[in-house]
Amino acid sequence: VEACVLHGLKRRAAGFLRSNKIAALFMKVGKSFPLAEELCKKVQDLEQLIENARNQVQGIPENVRKMPKLPNLSPQAIKHLWIRTALFEKVLDKIVHYLVENSSKYYEKEALLMDPVDGPILASLLVGPCALEYTKMKTADHFWTDPSADELVQRHRIHSSHCRQESPTKRPALCIQKRHSSGSMDDRPSLSARDYVESLHQNSRATLLYGKNNVLVQPRDDMEAIPGYLSLHQTADIMALKWTPNQLMNGTVGDLD
Repeated sequence: VEACVLHGLKRRAAGFLRSNKIAALFMKVGKSFPLAEELCKKVQDLEQLIENARNQVQGIPENVRKMPKLPNLSPQAIKHLWIRTALFEKVLDKIVHYLVENSSKYYEKEALLMDPVDGPILASLLVGPCALEYTKMKTADHFWTDPSADELVQRHRIHSSHCRQESPTKRPALCIQKRHSSGSMDDRPSLSARDYVESLHQNSRATLLYGKNNVLVQPRDDMEAIPGYLSLHQTADIMALKWTPNQLMNGTVGDLD
């Protein structure tokens, strides 16, 4: 986004803040666009906090040095603080849209935002990210992992029981209920296999390339083959196969080893 917004920017639009052209551009837009003006105040307050935190750390001896709790931002986040804050405050799309509508004031003829097609497309693409709530960011040192299959099954059962007891007005889930129960603990509504396939085998890190149900796997020579769901995934580094037995996906684990 930063590269697109700075592409073809007029020299005088950067103003006196040549070291931070994004800040200079947003501050200039803020003079005629109230949303950008509010954003500038928030980012400048945040920059002041960061500067104060740095000064505090520099004045503390090395052996007792601790980073202040606020603000806890990585160098990469600080580098792109203006774009990041505009995104979190859900005004980035509106500011870019304003730049597109007033592009002749800020950009050269060859600039991306001056293009009658590319400029509006960029503004439109930012509407989605600006509609999200960013409560926790993924970082390179904290890889997100799937919960175990058993944990997902337990979560689903707990959630389903709460929905039935506390929210009688909610639309019930589509499931097959046993009319004549024998009274055992396993006589409960059969759980949707599709839900488990989606939760067990799809996540934000991997691309699901292929999936097939009722694939037989024989864990040991003295055991019968067990049907389950097989899927092929691709991440940035590797390809991986996953297989989950049908009994586990249906929530009826029983004596499955």
